[in-house]
Amino acid sequence: MVEKTILHMLTPHKHVSPFDVNMAADAGFDVIVPYENVTLEEVGDLVQDAIFSRPPDRGAATGIFFGGDDAVLALDMIEAGKSALVPPFGCHLFADPAGSFTTAAAMVACVEKRLKTATGRDLSGLRIAVFGATGVVGYSSAVIAALEGAEVTLVGYSGLKRVEDRAAEIAARFGVRVKAADGSTAEKNTEIIRGSDAVFAAAKAGVRVLDTAQIAAAPDLLIAADVNAVPPSGIEGIDPFDDAKPIGDTRALGIGALAIGNVKYQTEAGLFRRMIEAKEPLALDFRDAFALARTLVP
Repeated sequence: MVEKTILHMLTPHKHVSPFDVNMAADAGFDVIVPYENVTLEEVGDLVQDAIFSRPPDRGAATGIFFGGDDAVLALDMIEAGKSALVPPFGCHLFADPAGSFTTAAAMVACVEKRLKTATGRDLSGLRIAVFGATGVVGYSSAVIAALEGAEVTLVGYSGLKRVEDRAAEIAARFGVRVKAADGSTAEKNTEIIRGSDAVFAAAKAGVRVLDTAQIAAAPDLLIAADVNAVPPSGIEGIDPFDDAKPIGDTRALGIGALAIGNVKYQTEAGLFRRMIEAKEPLALDFRDAFALARTLVP
């Protein structure tokens, strides 16, 4: 009997992401099955139904993918999946809600590499302001950077409450401390980036969070990354194709969405291929994505 690689794609929403389906298919999965409107409580039963259909030595031919658009829920789902495993039966588990884990990993890896080349600095002690911090990419990039020793500030466009809650959640789940800042006005945002070495812009598509005047008013700013490819850019002066190009007349380097996207694409595809090629089941989240993205930044 020919063994087929099967990927079960779970989402808490109405539709599984076509982007992720295409990525998985191009990576080489033989069979891809979507599951929609999946609740956290249903994950365990679905995982066990998948693992018991094959003998233990064929567990690595089965994968479970967790999508959606909520980083915390996806992490909870992958933990529920781990808890449902019954050794020696197993399967791959991979969380990448809205592509956020691989996008965040790519953004942080690009910033790290370009900053190291330009200034010799790494993420340790780097003061990073994260805009769009309550979204999936902002949240994930903040955690990745904080785990690498950066001094991360979550910026809240609607005030402090939501980002303070996120900061508390990050401390409880990952054991790292991040700050929260009120970014509800342009003036407050200007003050925030004046005290920053780096900026991650991960706000909603088509929302501009910083302009060139604010960047020019931040003499310590070394680098800024923007994952928004929908006009207008999240940061004025950064073109989607920019890859460590100075922003306007400032010394700050800009990294655009498509430069980040190239690494993100390779990262997600690489993790799917890793699942297909592995002899033993894997559990993959943003930490694995970052480890791979670091090797892919040219």
